[in-house]
Amino acid sequence: MDDVKTRAIVLRRTNLGEADRLIDFLTPSGRISALAKAVRKEKSRLAGGVELFSISEIQVHHSVKTGRYTLTSAKMQKFYRHILENLNKLELASNALKAIERASRDTESEAYFSILSQILAYLDSAEANLELAHTWFTLNLEHEKGNELNLMFDNTGAKLVGDQTYTWDPMEMVLHPSPNGQIAANHIKFLRLLHVLPLKDCAKIKGYQDLLPDIIPVARSL
Repeated sequence: MDDVKTRAIVLRRTNLGEADRLIDFLTPSGRISALAKAVRKEKSRLAGGVELFSISEIQVHHSVKTGRYTLTSAKMQKFYRHILENLNKLELASNALKAIERASRDTESEAYFSILSQILAYLDSAEANLELAHTWFTLNLEHEKGNELNLMFDNTGAKLVGDQTYTWDPMEMVLHPSPNGQIAANHIKFLRLLHVLPLKDCAKIKGYQDLLPDIIPVARSL
C-alpha cells in the first residue's frame, strides 16, 4: 500500500452503509475518490476534515491490489464559512463544485484545483462581486475544457483592432465588426485579462463593473 498526502477540496460525498462515505476529492494533482470509514459517526476523527467549501490536508492509503483509496486522516486548513451566510454565494459555490466535478470526470487538469480554490476564497470575502466571480470561473473552466474564446481575430479572420467595435455571435462563437457593437477595445482587453490573472486581481481592475454587463453574455454562451 502507498500513502498519499495532499491538499484537497471535497467535490462530492456519497453515503455508504450506516456510517461510511465515498468522498470525491480534488487535489492539485487531480481527482481522488476515497472511502472514509465510519466518518458519519459522532466521534469520527475524519468528519471535521471533509466538509464542503473548505480546503483540507488529507492522507489516503492506496491499495495497489484493488486500486482503491482509503482516507486515513483529514485536517481542515481553511473553511470558507461566509459562503454559507449568503444564499446567492452558496448557490454559485455549489454550482462551481458541480461544474468542476463533472469536468474532472471527463478531462484531467491540474488547473481545476486552482480555479476552484480561487472562487471559493473570493466568494468568502465580503466584497465579492458575484457576476465577476461567475464570469471569471466560466471563462477559465471552459478554457481548460478546450472551449476557447477567439480574442485575436474577427469572423473574417482580420485581427481585432482598438478603434473598431464588435458584436458577439453566440452561434459562431466569434466577434463581428459592427459600428453599433457593444464590445470595444476595453472589453476585449478585460476578457484577455480574465484568462491570465487570478480572480482577486481581476477584482482590482478599475472600472471593470462597467464592462461586465456587455461581457457576461459572451461568457454565458460558452
